[in-house]
Amino acid sequence: MINTPAITKRRIVSLVPSITELLFALDLEEEVVGITKFCIYPEKWFRTKTRIGGTKTINIEQIALLQPHLIIANKEENVKEQVEQLAASFEVLVTDVNNFDQALEMIRQVGLHANRADKAEILATSIKDSFASLRPAPLQPIVYFIWKDPWMTVGGDTFINDMLLKAGFSNRFAHQSRYPTIALEDLRHLGACKILLSSEPYPFKEKHAAALKQLLPDAAILLVDGTLFSWYGSRMLQAPSYFRKLNPLL
Repeated sequence: MINTPAITKRRIVSLVPSITELLFALDLEEEVVGITKFCIYPEKWFRTKTRIGGTKTINIEQIALLQPHLIIANKEENVKEQVEQLAASFEVLVTDVNNFDQALEMIRQVGLHANRADKAEILATSIKDSFASLRPAPLQPIVYFIWKDPWMTVGGDTFINDMLLKAGFSNRFAHQSRYPTIALEDLRHLGACKILLSSEPYPFKEKHAAALKQLLPDAAILLVDGTLFSWYGSRMLQAPSYFRKLNPLL
């Protein structure tokens, strides 16, 4: 990592969609100069900020032209070799978020590096307080799909799993790690449970729910907003009210 002197107004490039939205919430309109093509929120930034490729296909030459003081990446969302190449020339903050508490700490760290420590602390505290009102009991068993062909779910060591617990759901694949691939036929042996189809990264639609219902007629199948389960950052403020709508037991 390259050490840089303190700068009042830092030029920032974000390689992570949820962190781009966080930077907007921290009032960094002028500081953020580059985002990925998947950074669709806020919509204004998507239209006006320089796009530097995808999360896993970043354009290093284009980033260099922006001469950033800080690049924010994520261990899971970005390619290690590309991040290391950037770190040879620029200051890079590599985030790693696998649960709720780490998400709050990430917000604080981003705020510290972007000269918005006070705003970040207020945001992190607000998120923590909003989740404190959730009282999930008993937990409802679910399967949460993020992809099809192959069908992929989430393991217990993921941020999504932690958010499922906050929402009052018990992940039937929490005993596995990261993002396991499963056979749909295996779901027949799990017993009664809900199936949640996420809106991202795979954009599940009603047609997918209908097809799955034919295979598993006894399952309750719901389409859910994947950003409220997987986006760590300012969007977490919206999650508790959404979770209450999904789970009346909260």
